Amino acid sequence: MRLPYFALFFSSILAGQSVSDLLTAKLRQGVATYEAKMEGVLGIAVIDLKTGEQWSHNGSTLFPQASAIKIPILIEMFRLREQGQLRFEDSVTLQPGELVGGSGVLQNRLKNGPLTVTIEEIVREMIASSDNTATNWCIRKAGMANINHTMSKLGFLETRLQRVMIDQAAASRNEENISTPIEMARMAKLIFDGKAVSPKASEGMIAMMKLVKADMRKAVPAQIEVASKVGELTGVRTETGIIYLEGRPFVLAVMGTYLKEPFSPVEDITRMVFSHFSKLKQGNTYGNLGVR
Repeated sequence: MRLPYFALFFSSILAGQSVSDLLTAKLRQGVATYEAKMEGVLGIAVIDLKTGEQWSHNGSTLFPQASAIKIPILIEMFRLREQGQLRFEDSVTLQPGELVGGSGVLQNRLKNGPLTVTIEEIVREMIASSDNTATNWCIRKAGMANINHTMSKLGFLETRLQRVMIDQAAASRNEENISTPIEMARMAKLIFDGKAVSPKASEGMIAMMKLVKADMRKAVPAQIEVASKVGELTGVRTETGIIYLEGRPFVLAVMGTYLKEPFSPVEDITRMVFSHFSKLKQGNTYGNLGVR
């Protein structure tokens, strides 16, 4: 007896799926279910750094990045150093008039008067403590147009720095700093691969990103390193990072907007994705968890 055409069609689809594909499909379904229950909207992108496989949920949607946009700025600052246009060991003096507001180590010190620091300290605190005064200094030094040009050259056509930090007037004009989950994940992978600027520059960028203690760090066991950058605005939470799970490292970008304060989906989604890769790491291709 011949099977109907539709039965042959669907059986061929199922035959083409591996058990790891089914596991990924289950994770994707879990993410969709999670979003359906939360207030606001969610975007994520995942890249398996062992296989190169990637998938996303609302991955091509533009989201406000908040302080996660500091990753493109970080790349540009290291590019300028690589080209000899900037010496990280040079010192500069910040003035109290440059204070911006928000978080940051340097701007707290700057409240006591002029502060002399190295450019490396400025770049590091832009990432480690998300210092907005340091960030705006970097934007002035590198140039907003140059940062966006570098993003375009790297293939990130949707990622755009459109305003300095804490510019409410610009935000009211919808001039947000934006990107997509896919672009931010691929940007992190480029850093991981040593191709954003150079292998040496990537080592420096990753070292700074490992200083960040945010939601991805909370969701991962303490012995596993995380290099990330978090972003937060009212109703917005983002984080893009590299999770160094031994034998199965991965990149994750999580973005939520229209959220009810103080809710953030980042920690929950990171736990889900980490659990998925932990399963993949434990067994062989067919899910035999008794071997590695």
